[in-house]
Amino acid sequence: MSTKTVSNSNAPVIESRQMLLDYFAGGEKPAERWRIGTEHEKFVYAIGDNHAPSYDEPGGIRDLLAELTQFGWSPVEEGGKVIALSGPDGTVSLEPAGQLELSGAPLENLHETCAETGRHLQQVKAVGEKLGVGFLGLGMWPDKSRAELPIMPKGRYGIMLNHMPRVGSLGLDMMLRTCTIQVNLDYASEADMVQKFRVGLALQPLATALFANSPFTDGKPNGMLSYRSYIWSDTDPARTGMLPFVFEDGFGYERYADYALDVPMYFVYREGRYIDAAGLSFRDFLNGELSVLPGEKPTIDDWADHLSTAFPEVRLKTFLEMRGADGGPWNRICALPALWVGLLYDQGALDAAWDLVKDWDMAGRQELRDTVPKLGLDAPLPGGGKLRDIAGQVIDIAGAGLTARARLNSAGDSENGFLDPLREIVRTGKVPAQALLDRYAGVWDGDVTRIYDETRF
Repeated sequence: MSTKTVSNSNAPVIESRQMLLDYFAGGEKPAERWRIGTEHEKFVYAIGDNHAPSYDEPGGIRDLLAELTQFGWSPVEEGGKVIALSGPDGTVSLEPAGQLELSGAPLENLHETCAETGRHLQQVKAVGEKLGVGFLGLGMWPDKSRAELPIMPKGRYGIMLNHMPRVGSLGLDMMLRTCTIQVNLDYASEADMVQKFRVGLALQPLATALFANSPFTDGKPNGMLSYRSYIWSDTDPARTGMLPFVFEDGFGYERYADYALDVPMYFVYREGRYIDAAGLSFRDFLNGELSVLPGEKPTIDDWADHLSTAFPEVRLKTFLEMRGADGGPWNRICALPALWVGLLYDQGALDAAWDLVKDWDMAGRQELRDTVPKLGLDAPLPGGGKLRDIAGQVIDIAGAGLTARARLNSAGDSENGFLDPLREIVRTGKVPAQALLDRYAGVWDGDVTRIYDETRF
């Protein structure tokens, strides 16, 4: 989630509806300026007893952030406490229960993306060895209850933790017990955004299946392959889901703005603090009628903040976020941007992917989304068949897109090889969660704590 550091007193006040739309248009870039921003979260645990360390305890999250500064990261504070780090590789930030996230820098190719990921993991492993902490690449804590988890000292999280139980039964699990991998990608125009949004949204269940990696809850199988994805189905219906309007004629910046305006607010950020506006209307804010800031109108920064509080499967800001994947190990961190860059950054691949999904009806798309957390690649496709029937074809389209991009490293390798972990999943027919369940039923002999040894970074 976003880390806010300063209030921008110079941000323009929103005086017209057009300014909301211009914000999205401001993200338009020619293809040569398209970049790749990869975000990945991981669980932090104490190697001695596997507990999730608190912020303040010796060797805990505060110390972890402090030790990372030796690699050139600069501290970011909120309320006098370091809650993030900034540097050339982006931002290191904290999720609500201390999950550690790298929000990577905007990079030109996947070779740079994977090198950035490798640097980050080397740094946290070095610090972890000193502090006695390890890092798990999973979609959900396999054995921790909500009550066992700490809360990080970030203002927006306090507001969200209070609000979540009012609107869904699993929102606290989303905040405290899950990790994801995401990729942020650019668009050239409104029409380009629309096509990419539609392809990304239609195929997001495939990413969920290929990256499904959260089959355990409270130490036992939970009946799902991606419990993290299932959690989103009962988090907050006003700000999550498949957004059927994206596939309707006329979709564009204006229709997404209308959707975002209907998403209830969480907060307003002023002078270094978060003001609780949970459940209030951004439309009222536009009219100067927000009860917690009477008479004040929002700035464009407030609009950007508000957009970050909607959590659909694909999200629009001044770029598109692909949000369907569970957290995982190093090679799958690199594989997620490879999948989406291959599909969305080459026009031939984008057209081929759209041809594959354009005739799906919305009921079928929703059924696919609803069933994929449990069934993975066996989830039913709209019109018949199973998700596994198109998985290899989609990866082939992405591979062709990466080949056409022709971004080579110094050894002459293309970006295509970053898809190999996904090709292996399709070859074996087993998503990562199924491999973990096999281990649990086999050599782990029902002891889920073995996962700490086998999935540590």
